[in-house]
Amino acid sequence: MADPYRGFNFKVEIDGITEAAFRECTGLDASTDPVEYRDGTDPNHVRQLTGLNKYSPITLIRGITDSPSLWQWRQKVIDGKTERKSVSIVLYNEAQEEKLRWNLRKAWPSKWTGPSFNATSNDVAIETLEIVHEELVKA
Repeated sequence: MADPYRGFNFKVEIDGITEAAFRECTGLDASTDPVEYRDGTDPNHVRQLTGLNKYSPITLIRGITDSPSLWQWRQKVIDGKTERKSVSIVLYNEAQEEKLRWNLRKAWPSKWTGPSFNATSNDVAIETLEIVHEELVKA
């Protein structure tokens, strides 16, 4: 039986942004809303039809750096010039071989959260980027 892959061995690839190392990546899920339907000839119960597919926002967390790329992408949305990108979340094995890939299509940053500051702490300053997307495909 093969060992499962480790959750720390991942990378995030964003079109046109090369420095995308993150401490944490959450929100990788897909769901389909059920739609209840019944017509007059059905027995005394409803049928469950498939509705719209939905994808949760992806939350990326990393130590803040002087690289402006992620903020510039967010700024375009703020300025009303949304730039949609392809984003991939890639899982590697311990030999750094790619094992699984999830591709997000038509992604754009909907929220950026800056670091919290505390003069009595020596924690790394953390930024969070929330990315919404229209489709998730496992490659």
